[in-house]
Amino acid sequence: MSPKSVLLQTVHDKARIRRLSPRTEQVYRSWILRFIRHHGTRHPRDLGEPEVAAFLTHLASQRKVSASTQTQALCALLFLYSTVLGRPLGRLGEMRWAQSRARMPVVLSAAEVSAVLGQLDGVYWLVAMLLYGAGLRLMECLTLRVKDLDLARGEIRLRTTKGGGARVTMVPKSLVEKLKQHLGEVRRVHQRDAPDADRIPEALFWLGTPEVNEPLTPRFLARVRQYLLTGLPPFDSKPRGSSS
Repeated sequence: MSPKSVLLQTVHDKARIRRLSPRTEQVYRSWILRFIRHHGTRHPRDLGEPEVAAFLTHLASQRKVSASTQTQALCALLFLYSTVLGRPLGRLGEMRWAQSRARMPVVLSAAEVSAVLGQLDGVYWLVAMLLYGAGLRLMECLTLRVKDLDLARGEIRLRTTKGGGARVTMVPKSLVEKLKQHLGEVRRVHQRDAPDADRIPEALFWLGTPEVNEPLTPRFLARVRQYLLTGLPPFDSKPRGSSS
């Protein structure tokens, strides 16, 4: 395994141990790779505070990134050195910080919101209505579970919110029936797929087993369903442990 692969695997392992969200891990990996490429693909253990400061200055002066983007890159590199390499960074010295720009927020009028919602239907409409009517963030909505909804009380319980806390928000009355219909469709899909549940180990033999604490992505679940429905593994799959 190449040093790059070993480093990225270590980043993945440490992110799982720290229970970072998959999205945060993806962003950190991206910044770490940009940092390495910026310094000629040298290994981060051979770099230090001057190179980190130079990279962050490059983002502010050459790439013209926002202050929040530069801070995100800094957080990724702090994670890399303190958690992955076990060598916390010291003072970065002279560097250029990106300047925050004050902007007036853009808020859609009620007519504009209605026009946007009028272009949506099905699940996409339901997601947009929850974002607008219940105040959910995008990933909070997309990761909702059936047991997070209490339609009798008109509540949505959010377990993994931004910042790691939990909160309760209200379900708009206009969405209760739509949510019941959607849950009914989800139940029908579950009942259709349940008879094939005993074949899931067979599917995992071909597709590989997700790592512990690794989320089951829609793409992976779609591949499992494809195998269960057709009996044929995807063309790019081979049994686990096979080398050819």
